[in-house]
Amino acid sequence: MAPPPPWLAALLFLLLPALLPAVGSVSGAAAAGIFRVRRKLPAGVGGDTGANISALRAHDGRRHGRLLAAADLPLGGLGLPTDTGLYFTEIKLGTPPKRYYVQVDTGSDILWVNCISCSKCPRKSGLGLDLTFYDPKASSSGSTVSCDQGFCAATYGGKLPGCTANVPCEYSVMYGDGSSTTGFFITDALQFDQVTGDGQTQPGNATITFGCGAQQGGDLGNSNQALDGILGFGQANTSMLSQLAAAGKAKKIFAHCLDTIKGGGIFAIGNVVQPKVKTTPLVADMPHYNVNLKSIDVGGTTLQLPAHVFETGEKKGTIIDSGTTLTYLPELVFKQVMDVVFSKHRDIAFHNLQDFLCFQYSGSVDDGFPTITFHFEDDLALHVYPHEYFFPNGNDIYCVGFQNGALQSKDGKDIVLMGDLVLSNKLVVYDLENQVIGWTDYNCSSSIKIKDDKTGTTYTVESHDISSGWKFHWHKSLVLLLVTMVWSYLYTNTHLPKFI
Repeated sequence: MAPPPPWLAALLFLLLPALLPAVGSVSGAAAAGIFRVRRKLPAGVGGDTGANISALRAHDGRRHGRLLAAADLPLGGLGLPTDTGLYFTEIKLGTPPKRYYVQVDTGSDILWVNCISCSKCPRKSGLGLDLTFYDPKASSSGSTVSCDQGFCAATYGGKLPGCTANVPCEYSVMYGDGSSTTGFFITDALQFDQVTGDGQTQPGNATITFGCGAQQGGDLGNSNQALDGILGFGQANTSMLSQLAAAGKAKKIFAHCLDTIKGGGIFAIGNVVQPKVKTTPLVADMPHYNVNLKSIDVGGTTLQLPAHVFETGEKKGTIIDSGTTLTYLPELVFKQVMDVVFSKHRDIAFHNLQDFLCFQYSGSVDDGFPTITFHFEDDLALHVYPHEYFFPNGNDIYCVGFQNGALQSKDGKDIVLMGDLVLSNKLVVYDLENQVIGWTDYNCSSSIKIKDDKTGTTYTVESHDISSGWKFHWHKSLVLLLVTMVWSYLYTNTHLPKFI
């Protein structure tokens, strides 16, 4: 069977813990699940971590290039992983369960892990993790998805030519930078921590369909920051969140809150009822989380920008992508923003550090520099404070986190790409049921409340940070995010949902 064509890799942050039609049955109210998520790259770039800023740029460069290269491809039902995410989590698959470390990325639509038969897969990780290869024959609960099953037909918009019984349903992706992943789909058990009340958990299980990676190429075959696979979700019908929604297990609503001040944060699936969040519409029929940007002001001064800056379309518009570290602005926007930001500091001497614009400043940047505010449709504002758009790099040295998009990618020069830098310390809610996204400034070291709309039960979801307890003590910036799934009828259906 010929490998399927590459598909457009969708965009934006963090993880799909919501991934799951479930198995078994349990009495009582619907439950939630927890995945513990750790940061791959440093939460900050201060102190003795200056060498890491080149890794941040390299990460964004690869992700940006892949994202934009994929944008030229026809959009299909399967968006596949774009790059190594900023976060990874530990999950268990199969029976008996085995542990896997998977990258977390909001721009992806499937979970895949490396197969035992994988060619050119990393055998060790520069992160100090023990890598595990999934063996379909070693799991008593696993089964290969054949090309004549509904999942495969829904993924590719119909039965594949030449498909016969017992032929595996394959996936294949070639990215713009030459990286590739190829494999086949498996259905098996997932083990996770299930929330049974405020601050209480117990082991839970679910059945999921995921990719078994048989061959990786390019960066995906590099052992430097290698993990066992990628865990992602998006709006495509093949995403795990979409599978849950199709099965009536969950609403397509999730939220994240990353605390870069104290470390830790929250990731939750479900209807956030506290705090209240104002929203803006997502742009229809776009593969990424596109929104309509209306204006930008710096310190209360509205920038006079041409109308085309705010237009949405192919290779232009505004994208929310928490999987990108920095924030990229069209050259015209970047220059105007920087001019106003430094208008009261004309005497500052700049120097280039690994392609970042850096300067020395001994005072508080929040006191000395203005707030930048992005205004979106339906009067939603995103406030970016100086300590968020500058990052420390040594004693009294700060670097600018905003980047000139024209210097990053020819195809991305007209895109406003808003990454983790400006989304941190905010609760960001993605309501895919109503096709809106919203945020509010928030203390991500506190808690939020999630409501199960089926049962009316409200759960308190606390932030977590186990960096100090993580076994890799050399990586002090590893962050734990509490990832909570709230869905109904968690234990009532043992079958893989059918796709329409």
